[in-house]
Amino acid sequence: MKAVLDVRRLLVLRAVARHGSIAAAARALGYSQPAVSHHIHRLEAETGVRLVIRDGRGVTLTDAGRALVARADTIAAELTAAEGAARRVRPHRRRVFVAEVGNPHRFPGRNSCAREPG
Repeated sequence: MKAVLDVRRLLVLRAVARHGSIAAAARALGYSQPAVSHHIHRLEAETGVRLVIRDGRGVTLTDAGRALVARADTIAAELTAAEGAARRVRPHRRRVFVAEVGNPHRFPGRNSCAREPG
């Protein structure tokens, strides 16, 4: 089975593209600079292609890097939509009550089978 790209790494690449450098992306993400570099190196290893070219204090994305960032933008939008959908459903959760089987007196009034002792 072929390895699946790590979504977190895609989002890190997206941040590097948006901020123009590994250091700026690290600050924006709250990561250390070595952690961001590590994610980029791992993503390059996963894809088998170079994604960024380090130039002085910043980076330039390769054609492959730009193509991957375009996909990462779509993935980020889908993740945001999925989180929103989950939040909209959350208030409508139903509470489930589980009573001990065999003792209808344990939780009187909680289910229709409960009877008063006696």
